[in-house]
Amino acid sequence: MRPAPTICPICQSELEVARLHCTSCDTSIEGHFAMGQFSNLTPDQLEFVFTFVRCEGKINRMEQELNLSYPTIRNRLHEVIRALGYEPGKDESAEVDAEKRSSAIADLEAGKITADQAMRILRGEE
Repeated sequence: MRPAPTICPICQSELEVARLHCTSCDTSIEGHFAMGQFSNLTPDQLEFVFTFVRCEGKINRMEQELNLSYPTIRNRLHEVIRALGYEPGKDESAEVDAEKRSSAIADLEAGKITADQAMRILRGEE
């Protein structure tokens, strides 16, 4: 089954769902139904979201799975955020609490994390 188109091929306006049908009992319902925010995403963006969820939102796991750099993954995430109607970083707090900062520095000194990972933690990116 193919995904429903979201843009009219004639005038390029946004399409809406007007009819739902049950193939089991042949019931149809007509009306005006929202397709949801995820319908605004391209197939590549949807695949990125599925990977993001599978990796539990951990960008370092995304780097390994997709074999992409941190900046590339961050840019793709920002594209998805914008496609969903939000502005990346708008609700972001740059403050990292003292406990998290101390833990990151201790982990770095113990060799548990790399300098790059420590910087991401200190910037509040992980």
